[in-house]
Formats: sequence, structure tokens, C-alpha cells
Amino acid sequence: MSAVFAPLTQAAVAEIGSEEVVETLRIADSFPAGMAKEKRSTQAKVAPEIADKGYCSSKDTFYYGVKLHVVAQQRPGTMPIPSRVGLSAGSENDLTTLRQVLPFLQDGQLYGDKAYVDSSLRERLSEEQSLELLTPPKKSKGQERLSAAEKLFSEAAGRARQPIESLFNWIEEKTGIQEASKVPSSEGLMVHAFGRLAAAMLLLALNP
Repeated sequence: MSAVFAPLTQAAVAEIGSEEVVETLRIADSFPAGMAKEKRSTQAKVAPEIADKGYCSSKDTFYYGVKLHVVAQQRPGTMPIPSRVGLSAGSENDLTTLRQVLPFLQDGQLYGDKAYVDSSLRERLSEEQSLELLTPPKKSKGQERLSAAEKLFSEAAGRARQPIESLFNWIEEKTGIQEASKVPSSEGLMVHAFGRLAAAMLLLALNP
């Protein structure tokens, strides 16, 4: 059944007011789907082919499970629309996953958090694909605080990323996608993740 949900999600997204999409303004981020919380994350063994122990920085906690990675396109004044979605083990670095879809992105801006900081990649994307990778600045070694300009840019990048956080919160509220403790197998995990994402996109299509 899991293979059904990817095209279903794509079809639902196609029905969501695409005329409002700003195709050159994108946001990248990920959120966890946990099968076991911190205390049980080391002992959990379900779906080892695709799940493992990861860390959720926003909740400051370890978990056993997977990450759903999303590149979304902005819509002014409302939630963005996912254009690329992927699944990885909980421990996989966000930038590692993003690299797989970067060749398909051209022109415009792509906002991400500090997990996506890579100065050499940023320069290459700008030169070869006319794509600006915009992330909050990291402190240099020995740097105690950001400069005033860096703080302003960090705040602006945070505001630009806020819509995808709102999208993730809405998906969780409607589907409970981040709680996967009752999933019994790899197949069940795929159905849980992509089935609930498809359901969320259908809801969004019906109530744009």
C-alpha cells in the first residue's frame, strides 16, 4: 500500500492553489516520526532498514525513528506547499538528504536552518544553478557573539523559515504523524509516514 501514497500526495498537492506559489522561493526542513522516545530509543529494533536513533534539536531529545524531509514552495500569507519530500533514518544529516534533490532546483532562494550551512556548497549553487542557499550564520571558532549585521540576517532568515514550521505543526495537529510508536514493520512505517502526509495534503486541497 505504501507505494500508493506518493502519487496520491502529488495529486493532492497539484490541487492546492498552485497559482499562488512563488516557485523561486523555497524552504527546506525536516521533522521526526518517532517509534520510541528517549528512554527506549537505544533498545528499539523495529524497521532497522530505514530507522535508527536520531536527535531532535527543536525538542532537545533523542528518539528512534525516521525523518521526513521537505522542500516547500512559499505562498504569500499562508502555508507553503511541499514540492519535494523524502524519508531518511533519524540519524541522517539534513544536508546529506538535501544534496540528493539540489540538482533539480534552479534559480531563486532556498532557506534552511543551521543544519544546512556549507559555504562551499552555497558558492557552487550560486554559480552553477543561480540558487541562493540562505541559512542563519554560525559563530566562527572563538567568536563569542554574532555581529549586529549577522544578528539581523539571522532574524530575517528565521522569519523566512517560519511558514514551514507552521506547515509541520499543522500536519502534526491534523494527523499525529510524529507519533509512530505502534508501527509494527518497515512497510507499516512507510504507510504511516506517507499515508498521513497524503491525508494532510488532501485536507489542505479541500480547505486551501
